[in-house]
Amino acid sequence: MNLTLVGFCLLIVAVQSPSIPQKSLDQAAATTTAQQEVISLSKQKWQWMAERNAEALSGLFHEDAVFVHMGGTMSRSQELGVIKSGGIHYKQAEIQEVSVKVIGTTAILLNRIRLIAVVGGNEVTNPFVVTEVYVQQNGAWKLGSLSFTRLLTP
Repeated sequence: MNLTLVGFCLLIVAVQSPSIPQKSLDQAAATTTAQQEVISLSKQKWQWMAERNAEALSGLFHEDAVFVHMGGTMSRSQELGVIKSGGIHYKQAEIQEVSVKVIGTTAILLNRIRLIAVVGGNEVTNPFVVTEVYVQQNGAWKLGSLSFTRLLTP
């Protein structure tokens, strides 16, 4: 009985130890709010891509953004040019899973999607994990990187 009581007391002390960092409710709420902002922005981005709305995307894409496709990499201006010209038309991104990790002023979003796109005049459907990296700049989230990783299974 005494051994159980001592063990219980040690457990309480360990859980309440100031050396173990605990997230406050405010911190948890802030992270959740930031995650929701990025998720909403990502969904809006897919809509703008489907609409080929290069003007809205221009405001979202960071000046130094990079884009990684199956066939190579593009700069911000190249990506916007391809979207505007219809070289790649992101017709529909069916989002199957989404997760966001916020680290300071950087957010890393992972989307598992089924993408229907028109590339070089041919409609293609591919399963991807899309990694989106957002950075906060002057209080707004900007897309710094968009990378497509094709999945081998649907």
